[in-house]
Amino acid sequence: MFPAENSAGEPRQVRLSWQSAEYPGWWFASNDATSIKVETQCSDRVWRLRDGDDADAGACSTGIRACGGSGMDLVAKTGKPATESIRCMAVNAGDPDARIPDVGGKLELLVSCTPAVVTEGSGDESRNLDYIRASSVPYTVYVRKAPRGAMNARPPAFDELVCDAE
Repeated sequence: MFPAENSAGEPRQVRLSWQSAEYPGWWFASNDATSIKVETQCSDRVWRLRDGDDADAGACSTGIRACGGSGMDLVAKTGKPATESIRCMAVNAGDPDARIPDVGGKLELLVSCTPAVVTEGSGDESRNLDYIRASSVPYTVYVRKAPRGAMNARPPAFDELVCDAE
């Protein structure tokens, strides 16, 4: 979890989480991991970053990435609509062979899209779809590992009081 701003410039917490299975070198299976889930405080939009080992990764780029959603995202540099062929988020973007199981104690999250629509619906039925602000410089995130089944294995919870106050 780390502090950042959403596209509207409001301070928010951002949570990255995934599960991995690490096997000893002599084992026949290679290390494996789920997709990286990127969540922004007060938002219902959840990004899933996938690597080349995942069939659902999308063809927008190589490495660990998430592709844009048609009608949902804009390319930050140009303001043009981001399609499924545009990379909106990437982890360690400079490494085209990056895999989620190989992420160490630090990662760089590059965000290159902004939301086309910040809220969906109206009144009590409205949903916030805003997410972390795009930046030409990647966010540096330090990773904390927790063994499965440990008391601290759950990702930290968001403070929802901030969302209720707005």
